[in-house]
Amino acid sequence: MKRTFSTLCLSLAISCGSVALGMLPSTSFAAAINFQQILQQERAWAGLQSKQLKVKNVMWSYSEGGSSAKPTVLLIHGLAGSRNNWNRVARYLTPYYHVIIPDLPAHGDTQVTEDFDLTIPNLTEKIRRFVEAGKFENQLHIAGHSMGGAIALLYTAQYPLDTQSLLLVDSAGIYKTANTAYLKDPTLLKDLMVSKSGDFDKLMRLTTESPPFIPNEIKVEQEKMMIAQSKNTQKMINQLVLMSKTHTPDSFALAARTIDVPTLIIWGKQDKIINVEVAQELKSLLKKAETPIVLDGVGHMPILEAEQLMVKPYLEFLKK
Repeated sequence: MKRTFSTLCLSLAISCGSVALGMLPSTSFAAAINFQQILQQERAWAGLQSKQLKVKNVMWSYSEGGSSAKPTVLLIHGLAGSRNNWNRVARYLTPYYHVIIPDLPAHGDTQVTEDFDLTIPNLTEKIRRFVEAGKFENQLHIAGHSMGGAIALLYTAQYPLDTQSLLLVDSAGIYKTANTAYLKDPTLLKDLMVSKSGDFDKLMRLTTESPPFIPNEIKVEQEKMMIAQSKNTQKMINQLVLMSKTHTPDSFALAARTIDVPTLIIWGKQDKIINVEVAQELKSLLKKAETPIVLDGVGHMPILEAEQLMVKPYLEFLKK
């Protein structure tokens, strides 16, 4: 059953606990409690503990595992996701590294005010303040999936002396080789929102090449939480649309070209959200990028669909 539960926890837009249980209908209260227990069990299985850290106006929820004396790997999730997206990957990292996985502001369990600035630059700056407050700078390696990749890239560009390496997994950005509808017209990202019953199944079909089996009672609870999270998801989509209007592939490339740290790029060949050709474009921009690893039969979610295939080369990359 671990595979089934893990599959659920690693879906693109898992909100995992972002809604207070008291807000759920009483008929689903027990199921919601059980869902939270499943998430906690998976984090423990991955060698992670749940923690909180208040940094100014952000109450961060994050997972931490491994020895703090070892180099730190900071994992950043994508649009409407959560720290639990990385659990299966983290399982292979915690024996060797100090692993930190935050819920981004207004995602998962990280609480912010209603008027919080959800732009990519501000999220990047808040991540920096989080890293400083937690004293996680020790030999910091940073990784990002999807929108988290854009944050990881910007963080590395702004703080190159404090970043040892960069991992980009199906990373968001503004690209010249944009071949999918979602890159050409970011307003279509609304298709990734879970705002009504049935949207969760549609999301899984869009983001995975082979949608996994999820027990219906677990899927129902997941969908309810994501529906409650949809308001913040819409805010993030609005910011991404605005970014696409105010920035160009050339301005994105300008930032990417400043990055001078070893970089590993991993992509799902069948990614319907950010097409695989982008991986080569990124490699051409980054000074120390290795040949991208393209995973056949995998969609937008390698951290869900093929975590073992991506962890092996990542561990080898980190050892360098």
